[in-house]
Amino acid sequence: MEIDKHKFDGAVVARLWLTLNDERRAWKAFDWETTDRLQRKGLIGNPASRSKSLMLTDEGLMSSEALFGKLFMRPPP
Repeated sequence: MEIDKHKFDGAVVARLWLTLNDERRAWKAFDWETTDRLQRKGLIGNPASRSKSLMLTDEGLMSSEALFGKLFMRPPP
């Protein structure tokens, strides 16, 4: 079975929303290959830094919240 990296990236971006700090910083707890792809997609700033967090772009912030709701929230009864 092959991993759909686009779907995986969406789940990672959604997960970043859980650890938001200072409005758009999130903990950098994912592999470099994934964070590099997210940067190329314009969802995060440069992940290659000494910081333990990364910065979401405006698009990344909106995508993060939307995907979190879609993937992890239950619809209202």
